[in-house]
Amino acid sequence: MGPLAGYKIVEMGGIGPGPMCAMLLADLGADIVRIDRLSDPGLGSMPSSRNSLLMRSRRSIAVDTKTEAGREVVMKLIEQADGLIEGFRPGVMERMGLGPEEALKRNPKLVYGRMTGWGQEGPMALAAGHDINYIALAGVLHAIGRKDEAPVPPLNLVGDFGGGALYLALGLVCGILEAQKSGKGQVVDTAMVDGAASLMTMFYGLMAAGHWKDERGVNILDSGTHYYDVYETADGKHISLGSIETKFYQELLEKTGLDKEDLPPQMDPKSWPVIKARLTEIFKTKTRDEWDEIMLGSDVCYAPVLSIMEATRHPHNTHRKTFVEYDGVVQPAPAPRFSRTEPSIQRPPCLPGEHTEEAMRDWGFAADAIGDLRAAGVIK
Repeated sequence: MGPLAGYKIVEMGGIGPGPMCAMLLADLGADIVRIDRLSDPGLGSMPSSRNSLLMRSRRSIAVDTKTEAGREVVMKLIEQADGLIEGFRPGVMERMGLGPEEALKRNPKLVYGRMTGWGQEGPMALAAGHDINYIALAGVLHAIGRKDEAPVPPLNLVGDFGGGALYLALGLVCGILEAQKSGKGQVVDTAMVDGAASLMTMFYGLMAAGHWKDERGVNILDSGTHYYDVYETADGKHISLGSIETKFYQELLEKTGLDKEDLPPQMDPKSWPVIKARLTEIFKTKTRDEWDEIMLGSDVCYAPVLSIMEATRHPHNTHRKTFVEYDGVVQPAPAPRFSRTEPSIQRPPCLPGEHTEEAMRDWGFAADAIGDLRAAGVIK
């Protein structure tokens, strides 16, 4: 059983960062019930399926929250919960009669986790948006990409998942720990723009110290240097370098045959384009596998750039079981790892309403009450 075994959380059905947060907590052992609509709206443009991996490890109840009886079902679940996850625009839960004020009256120890892009208040709070917009406003997107090229969206890892799901998960766990001491719940206002900005803390510090320029592709970690970048190999694949420290950089020079050349200082920005051009030529002389033979496992700070499917088959990842096959689907294993309370995938991705009666029974609803709600069309 994972470290969160015994904790109970209600998840209001949504897409993106909310489900990611719920998956993380459920993999860690929390008993999470997801509240879905009676009809499956799908995830984005695709219907929910067993391949919707963010839905794994928890159960789904389909409830008509437009009815008073449906809202009461949700409230009875909230009464028993340690935490709640919701990702609607500000005011939606309040209009449903399920807002923090009502929920905390029914359960004073509840930690009410709210996930939005812009936050619960502010000039843009009610505007629609997606990950790319939130990280743009936080100063993140501008910083990612190469010099003289447009910014590159880093998938939806920084806003939805890094600045959103992970910060909400941390907020919920911290709130639950505090509630155990104080006996009082509270609201966790998680905004992806806030989380994305928080992830940039180091770079704001580097800029304040004069070690980072407010432009793209000219700095140490943004492809500006020759020793922290990706290079194409002879077979059209790529390798990655992170040879920042002097001793690692010296090993890079030795393994590429540049150690005997008359090179300018490593940290001289004027020299970066010149040495990068030289390394570009060198790395194109061998295939990625050949460079693996030379550099992999050394102190160069090197790794091949693997595709999604290649990553699942790499010997290091297979040794650590970083990816697992569960219910016929290869997917990332739960993380992080614990020495005693080991996390695990609890069940395959839930379909809307798949566990309505089972979960309601486990959360204390009487069989006749469940039957009446089903007959009335409140649950499915």
